Amino acid sequence: MTPIAFTAVLVLNLAAAVAALVLPRGPRRAVAGALTAAGGAAAVVAGAAAIGGGEWSVHLPGLLPLAGIRLALDPLGGLFLAVTGAVAVCAAGYGIGYTRHGGLDGRVPQAMAPVFLAAMALVPAAASVSTFLLAWELMAVASLLLVVAEHRRRDEVRAAGLWYAVMTHLGLVVILAGLAGFAAAAHGESFERLRAAADGLPEAGRGAVFLAVFIGFASKAGIAPLHVWLPRAHPEAPSHVSALMSAAMVNLGVYGIVRVGFDLLGGGPAWWWLVVLAMGGASALYGILQAAVAGDLKRLLAYSTCENMGLVLIGTGASGLFASSGERALAALALTAALLHVVNHAGFKTLLFLAAGSVLHATGTRDLDALGGLRTRMPVTTALFGTGALMASALPLGNAFVSEWLLLQSLVHALPSGGTATAVTMPLAVAVVALSAGLAIATFVKAFGVGFLARARGPAAERAREAPAAMLAGMAAAAVSCVVLALSPGLVLPSVARSVAVAVPGPDAVTGPVTLHLAGSAGTVSPLLIAVFLLVAAIGLLALVRATATRRASRRRARLWDCGAGLMTARMEYTATSFAEPLQRVFDDVLAPETDLDVTPLKESAYLVDSVTYRTRVGDRVEHRLYRPVLTAAGRVGEAARGLANGSVHRYVGYGFYAVTGLLIALAVVR
Repeated sequence: MTPIAFTAVLVLNLAAAVAALVLPRGPRRAVAGALTAAGGAAAVVAGAAAIGGGEWSVHLPGLLPLAGIRLALDPLGGLFLAVTGAVAVCAAGYGIGYTRHGGLDGRVPQAMAPVFLAAMALVPAAASVSTFLLAWELMAVASLLLVVAEHRRRDEVRAAGLWYAVMTHLGLVVILAGLAGFAAAAHGESFERLRAAADGLPEAGRGAVFLAVFIGFASKAGIAPLHVWLPRAHPEAPSHVSALMSAAMVNLGVYGIVRVGFDLLGGGPAWWWLVVLAMGGASALYGILQAAVAGDLKRLLAYSTCENMGLVLIGTGASGLFASSGERALAALALTAALLHVVNHAGFKTLLFLAAGSVLHATGTRDLDALGGLRTRMPVTTALFGTGALMASALPLGNAFVSEWLLLQSLVHALPSGGTATAVTMPLAVAVVALSAGLAIATFVKAFGVGFLARARGPAAERAREAPAAMLAGMAAAAVSCVVLALSPGLVLPSVARSVAVAVPGPDAVTGPVTLHLAGSAGTVSPLLIAVFLLVAAIGLLALVRATATRRASRRRARLWDCGAGLMTARMEYTATSFAEPLQRVFDDVLAPETDLDVTPLKESAYLVDSVTYRTRVGDRVEHRLYRPVLTAAGRVGEAARGLANGSVHRYVGYGFYAVTGLLIALAVVR
């Protein structure tokens, strides 16, 4: 089943790309979208088959010069392949309606979507360095073309594409350096050869390989401070492409870290994983703080991705740290929590980005301060976005609750033992997870309450209409998967456990179909029983209120006392900016907001005010403090270097002569 289904993934996506290029405009959207969705379903089947024991490998020496193509699927690759396919099914179905109503209508952008999916399927199936790098670059190029698909409409798209192109290819360079050095030391580029040679490498060489690939993969995962492309590219990409990037592509950065760090290198010293854990914690806090103060709906969701990938890396780093100290059970539990959160994040982030795309499609704006009133105008989208917000808030009835609870359990149970590094870092990690969970609740209360439940604040929100059926179907499929994951995580935990066993061999860390039991501890949780209890309590409370109300002898309706202010208007309600202002004040030193107060006096008197204008903006401090100086210095160097190219052929010949002469002298000295 595994090779058949994986072949179907590639064939169906190739057919979808061809259909997008050759078919006329009418049937093109439906045919290409349906074939892409079928390719995603085939990826789910192939991944599930690999997880279930259908491991498969193949070597095709004639397809790539020198090395050929090596493909293999094991449970770890199968998990990421299945998650990617599930996201693609929802996004492709949604994309049929999205492209039909004015979004991503060109042939090339529509052809790139299935190419992007095929490349993402090839990454976890690659079994050699050259195959992996080829699939990685194909994924990067296809996603870049999708990000800039609407560059003629907005200037911001071109800037986002430039940032994404530079960051993704810098990441490729360091991954290439790390894996090429690993392959050279191993005298072979297949993953089997790398595994066999890992123990014989010097410790410094193994550390250099890990650091190089970690930096490259962390950049793709959107981990701070390498995240600057993500809040630019994800909001500007078409909405179903944003879902593919944020819910599927970033996961492959985590896959690369786990595959190389645990599987190919066989684990490493504690300092490797302390670096991973520290960057994960910083990304989780910084990402959710930026999301909490963001006024752009899709930018908010992009920063939420930084936060959730940070949580995943906290679990990954904790797992490596526990494994390095011999605590295999805790290592398995932490990695189980991390990979389960990958699955859960893919579900709710797909739903949230698709719902945000429906809002953008209906109103033409992503600004939460200009939205509101969507509950009555877009009731289905409102319900679906509310479901996604609950799922992302790490509260009971949400699927993020289970994985974050497992993550906290792994961190808390490590406190009594594990040495000085564990004793210091685990309490800090617990605090980071708890604080990010609380800020996530505030963030999604803001997004849902201000954007959907408040009064309409502008004509765009007042003219909003419900999304087309195909778009609603894609969102509904994602919502159903989130509910299943929230109430019955035991359905996917055996698959996650098999994937974890590839990196951290040992018994399952979590067992139980309904009530989840932690191996080696008394911790248990049953999301389904919690949901039943809350449902019964809610029904009982409603019945009590209704019974109490019916006992009254008489009731009369009256308008609530409004302190003489009159009827409420949209100007009296909280905006996204005002809702986040207390948090902004608390974390002022971290966020460094920019404020501008402009007071215009009357012409007749400087003491009488005509108008007061207040502007506030919370930029990305990492971008301003770290990247802007580098870009400014590079620009100055480029301006200065223009004097070297003055158009003189004699000067250019001289450059070549001196370069060759200097090289020959250097070789003579060295040899």
